[in-house]
Formats: sequence, C-alpha cells, structure tokens
Amino acid sequence: MSGDARVNTLDWLGAADRLSPWGEATVLVAGLGTSGFAAADGLIALGAGRIIVLDSSDAAQNVEKAELLRQLDVEVTLGEGATDVLPDGVHLVVTSPGWRPTAPLLAQAAERGLPVWGEVELAWRMMQPDRVVPWLGITGTNGKTTTTAMLESMLSAAGLRTSAVGNYGRPIIEALLDEIDYDVLAVELSSFQLHWTHSVALHSAAVLNLHADHLEWYAHEADPYAAYAADKARIYERVTHACVYNVADPATERMVEEAEVTEGARAIGFRLAVPAPSMLGVVDDLLVDRAFVEQRRDSALPLAHVADVQPAAPHNVENALAAAALARSFGVGPQAVAEGLKALQLGDHRIQTVGEVGGVTFVDDSKATNPHAAASSMRAFDSIVWVAGGQAKGTMFDELVATYGAKLRGAVLLGVDRQVIADALARHAPDVPRIVIDSGETEAMTQAVIEAARLAQPGDTVLLAPGCASKDMWPGYDARGRDFADAVGRLDGHD
Repeated sequence: MSGDARVNTLDWLGAADRLSPWGEATVLVAGLGTSGFAAADGLIALGAGRIIVLDSSDAAQNVEKAELLRQLDVEVTLGEGATDVLPDGVHLVVTSPGWRPTAPLLAQAAERGLPVWGEVELAWRMMQPDRVVPWLGITGTNGKTTTTAMLESMLSAAGLRTSAVGNYGRPIIEALLDEIDYDVLAVELSSFQLHWTHSVALHSAAVLNLHADHLEWYAHEADPYAAYAADKARIYERVTHACVYNVADPATERMVEEAEVTEGARAIGFRLAVPAPSMLGVVDDLLVDRAFVEQRRDSALPLAHVADVQPAAPHNVENALAAAALARSFGVGPQAVAEGLKALQLGDHRIQTVGEVGGVTFVDDSKATNPHAAASSMRAFDSIVWVAGGQAKGTMFDELVATYGAKLRGAVLLGVDRQVIADALARHAPDVPRIVIDSGETEAMTQAVIEAARLAQPGDTVLLAPGCASKDMWPGYDARGRDFADAVGRLDGHD
C-alpha cells in the first residue's frame, strides 16, 4: 500500500460544498442500493474526478444499475469479495446506511483516517452554499414514516412545493436533482443515517420516542442502547428553529437539553393532554397549539379535530401533533394542518382492520416490528388476542407484557424468537393462555389466525402486532400482513 493511501490529502473536504473542486476527489461509494445509487448520481452531478462503487451483491437489479453507471464513467465492481479491500487513493467514502462501522471497507477507512459520510451528509453538502432547501426532520423508534407522511401532506396543503425523502419516500439526493425548486423537504432519518451525518443543520427536528431497537447494528459498542440513542439525538445538533420532543418520553427532552443547537432554536413539546406554553396538545376533541401563537401564555390555537387523525389511536395522535409542530415551525397555518390530516391516506398494515368474524375484529399492524410499536397498538384496544413473534433483534418484551398483560385474552406466538415472548408472558402474565406455533413456514399464519379466533370472544380484537421483524419467514412486514388478512378471509367454515 502506498504511503499516502492512509492520509486524506484534500484539505477542502472537511468544509466541502457544491462549489468545491470535486474534480480532484476520488470517492468510493459503499453499496449499490437505493441510497448508494443516489450517492453515485450526486457525485456525478458534482463532477467528482473518480467514482468507485463496490457491492458484494451481483443481483439483477444491481447489475442493471451498474451498467447505467458505467456508461457515465463510474467504476463498479459487484460480487463476492468486492467489498473486502478499500482501494488506494480514495479520499472519501460514502456509505449506504445499513453498513455497520465494523464492515471491512469502513473499518479500513477509519484506520486510514478517511472521512466517511452517508448519502444524507452528501445531500446536505450538495445544497451548500447557494441552493439550500430547508429540511424538517423526523426520527424515533416508531412512527417516523407515518409522521413524515402527515408532515408532507400538511406542507402540500399549505401550497408549498415539498417531497417526503430520506428513509421514507425517495433518497434526498434524488429530490435535489429534480427540476423542481422545492420550498421545504419532509425528511425521515433513521439512526443508521444519522450515524454518518456530520454537518447537517435542520430547520426543525422531532424525536418521536426512544425505545430499544436495532441493537444488533450496535453490537460492537460497549453499550448498544446508549449508542443507538446517541445517534437518534444527532438530529437536534445545529437545529436552527425548533426541537420537537415527546413530553411523555423524557429521553427525548433530555436530548434537546443536551443538544448543541443554533442560538435562538426553541424546545417545543407535544403531549396527549392540555399543553403548557411552548407545547402542542389536546383539549377536548381538538389538537391545539400553544407554541407558535403570540398569546401562548393564556390561549391556544385550534389546529384540527382528533377525528381528523386516521386512525385516531393515541400513538397516532402523538404522530399528528409532532407533524403539526414541525409544520407550524415553518409557518404553516392551522387550516393546512387540518386539511393535510384529512387528505392523508396511510399505507396498509398500520392498525388496519381487515375483517370482522363472529363479533371479533381482526386488525393488521404488521408494521409493528419492535416491542414499543406493538405496545402502541395495544394502547388502542381493550381486550386483545395477540398474534406476535418473528425476529426480536435483541429486544425484550418484559415491559410490554407487564404494562398490557391485563388486556390480553390470549396470545398466539410464531417465528424464530417466539420463545422470547412466551418467556415474558410466563414471567409477567402467567394466566394468559398462550399457543406457540412451531412451524417455520408462512402457512403458520393460517394456523395462528385459526387459533386466535378460537381464543377470542365477541367484542375482542385479534391484533397482529408482532413486535418483531418478519424476515425469518416473510420477505417483509407487508407480506406477513397480507398472509394475516388472507387467513382472516378464510376463517368462515372453521369451528
């Protein structure tokens, strides 16, 4: 290896922006997924001197993207071993968000002292200094996608040119390369994306909640949960206008208190109760604002009816309040907040009623892929037969079962980590009947629905809120939810 391969010789990279001499740079893009392809596209637009893309997968979609990039003089290597060694002469690595810091390419970059950015960081630099579009950012363990969709709908209702980007919607760079001059972007950011940010300064940002999730990504850290929380907290760094936090989740408020924000940025809370000044909250059947009104000490501005939020489950009302706080921080009026909520059509598998049989309601919340998301579902119902299980990702279910065990008529468990949930039920709700399905085939969902229907009584809800990821048995949570709905549709004829 050459002596200068370990040293970043481009002094301008630390403060790089759109106008920097990118023709001098050799940039390696780690991964050719959605964000990796967008990063390569962005580097082409910047005029980077040499662009190298490496991915260990030579699946058909990667081969197609590789051919497109090669026509634009990008060097692409795919297949086994492609990501084992970081080439000499690289000045900057742009990584896909799913890559852990321990991945060989990233570990070698750290050893050489090379900067590592994510696509989010690259997108931020691409706007500076003269094409800046404000970002309203959202993170949290649960509710990010729904809240981002709500925010985008509110901004659109206000007549603003906007797009939902980041972890939801399109990569940010893709939007920046549009011919549309956006007024503002609604940006969902995962902990993985935030980990690789360094200079991003959002207009306003919200952390919806904080609970254990994705701890396997942080397994190399001494305290994986603390590392996960620290990455979530990065969204508040350098915020210029409003840091939105969940009053019911003190960890989010502590993040605001500890953040190095731009002078003048405000802390704005939201809660499912009458709001204090500088908060949004609920009064009777109204969502109200006591933060972005002049007379906030003694008055509140109605924004929307709780019924405008669909579904109006408690956690989803919290999502709406967070979205409204971000929209209001950008000057969106109350009418647009209400119109945005009314116009929004959420995707499937989010507290979606898929059938009613014999007085029992069947609800698909397959999107609840961790214990906190499952707990949020349980808040919305009184008597539940719980269908759960899958890949627990290192999380535990004791707090969920201790809190909501009294609501459970029974539980039907399936998936690779079904015993983790069964053990939590045995510890904290031993009287709740539980049926464990040992099959690892997707047909197990049909059996689970039949067993859940037998446990349920009229007025109960059979709730698919797995609390786990799905890829032990299904391609994704959506396929799991479809199998649940299909099984409910076949229930007639079973005793």
